[in-house]
Amino acid sequence: MEKVSTAIIGGGASGLFLATLITAYNQTATQPISFVLLEKNDRLGKKLSATGNGQGNVTNLATEQEGYFSSTAEGRSRAQTLVRKYPHTQFFEFWEKLGVLLIADERGRVYPASRQASALTDGLRHYLTQHCADVRLQTCVTGLKKEKQGFALVCNSSNGVFTLAADNVVLCTGGKAAKNFGTDGASYALAQGLGHGCTALYPSLVQIKTDVSHIKTLKGIRVNDGVVTASADGQILSLQGDIIFTDYGVSGDAIFRLSAFLADKLGKADVQLTLDFLPAFTEEETYRVLQAKRKAFPALPVSELLFGIVNNQVGRAVFKRANNDLKTAAKLVKAFPLTATGSLGFDYAQVTKGGIPLSETDDTLQSRIANGVYFAGETLDVDGACGGFNLQWAYSSACAVFDGILAKTRGQV
Repeated sequence: MEKVSTAIIGGGASGLFLATLITAYNQTATQPISFVLLEKNDRLGKKLSATGNGQGNVTNLATEQEGYFSSTAEGRSRAQTLVRKYPHTQFFEFWEKLGVLLIADERGRVYPASRQASALTDGLRHYLTQHCADVRLQTCVTGLKKEKQGFALVCNSSNGVFTLAADNVVLCTGGKAAKNFGTDGASYALAQGLGHGCTALYPSLVQIKTDVSHIKTLKGIRVNDGVVTASADGQILSLQGDIIFTDYGVSGDAIFRLSAFLADKLGKADVQLTLDFLPAFTEEETYRVLQAKRKAFPALPVSELLFGIVNNQVGRAVFKRANNDLKTAAKLVKAFPLTATGSLGFDYAQVTKGGIPLSETDDTLQSRIANGVYFAGETLDVDGACGGFNLQWAYSSACAVFDGILAKTRGQV
């Protein structure tokens, strides 16, 4: 039976980061770490190559401050601690060594200078290829068993079924979101088979379904830099960004970011959204302008009075809901209510909320239940806000695992 020191299951972001860290270490190590990277897809980093709408939003300048979620306060705190230990500045250095330069936009979102997400995958893939790393595509791990010494992995590949022995196993298998990239949630069973639990799973960074009775005429309309306020379970959160109306509800940057807050509440609680189409002006200012326009344009239909203030279609929808009353219309421009009914689900989500509890791992994300098993990335019960936070977590968690395996290799634990 073939044996390696470390088997990395999953060639997504966290698996690629870990494989690259080990490969870089091995270039000068007197005691290199033998490893194999097992990926069930026909190519590495499929989801990474699509991140940031294809532009590669790889991290964020604010990741060390806040932006991470978990099902417990302890989990959230531990995730934030790890991101601070392995910060975005270190991530910048990681990419620079791979020949990828990063730049930040005005909101702190960090991209490769080429604005191509594929450049991220190319940098990792080229490095592993250059150094002859053992990467096996179209290889699905269907069984994971604890042995007296290490682990036995049952692997189904294009060349048939084989068994691999490993001292350490790292689950970098992703979550349940965006199954078109191969992340269908089936791999949680590998951890559960070793005795691990798994929290409830929810789609996050996803479009939100709402009551559409008042927005049927707005499909495709984008409101730039609107403010969305969500209230659920007594909690309130407001975010500013683009809002896009759809035939099922709302999408856009602000909605995706808000969905991280709402993911575990949609469909279970009364979730109300309030849209502010004109955050730069107050309700009173808007009402005064409408009154003045009514006097200035007495022949103009009331439904058209919001021209030059909001999108014309939005203005008509507002007046229709306001029954053509100016004061009510001014109020709705600042607080247009929608009832959230759900989301588009895992098929359209970018991230999974939930996973293997951090309480079942130590500081290096090694299992407290099965020594020698590690977790990184989206497999764990950690998800980040929209804007590069999740790829930073993939990197920071991979760094923690690398340090754990390295310490074990050197006999320090």
